Amino acid sequence: MVDPVRDERGWAFNDGPGHTKDPINGFTFLSEAYRASDPKFKGRVTVPVLWDKESRHIVNNSEDDICRMFNCAFTELADPSVDLFPEDIEDEHAKLSAFIYDKVNNGVYKAGFASKQEVYEKECRDLFAALDELERRLAASRYLFGKRIVEADWRLFCTLIRFDAVYNGHFKCNIRRIVDYPNLDGYLRDLYQQPGIADTVDFDHIKRHYYMTHTDINPTRIVPVGPSMDLLRPHQRERLS
Repeated sequence: MVDPVRDERGWAFNDGPGHTKDPINGFTFLSEAYRASDPKFKGRVTVPVLWDKESRHIVNNSEDDICRMFNCAFTELADPSVDLFPEDIEDEHAKLSAFIYDKVNNGVYKAGFASKQEVYEKECRDLFAALDELERRLAASRYLFGKRIVEADWRLFCTLIRFDAVYNGHFKCNIRRIVDYPNLDGYLRDLYQQPGIADTVDFDHIKRHYYMTHTDINPTRIVPVGPSMDLLRPHQRERLS
């Protein structure tokens, strides 16, 4: 039996498959990277972070900034044919990304962390109204902007991939599941099946993070064994290209 790894609050996490120390610095927890950057740091530890191994500092912890930096600041190390922020759709793309962030990415949290019934109901209904709108958009378009994948698609993917496993139950966002939406479900599987993406998704890690750290919502810290999800089924989204 592996000895449990505990964070600074004393909570134990299994040091099982897929759990390793940071190979660059040997950090066990991300909080160590924050403290290495600023020993006086007392704020909230968030992901993602961009770490500079030369200066041994976190240089950015904004997902929006990091995504744009990867799109243009590291072109010598990347595939120049990939452009997540096309100039020809810049205004519409920015508007849709803002909508997805407010109503979907943040919408699940506004519903999940609500402490009053009326607030929860409003936020939950707003979330599903947004999902309904995106479902209609994806009925005629393989991705959010036609046949190319842009930043907004990956922004939406990050919430969709967690939705049925976590947000539907843990955050009570349970009017419908993503699998109940024909277009959103196929779209999710299409993105999941893109080269290299499935390797970035670990549902055991995802579920244990939410169910074990939000003790005000799940005080027993019991992690559900389900749901069963088949994300490798044919998505047939090619017909919309």
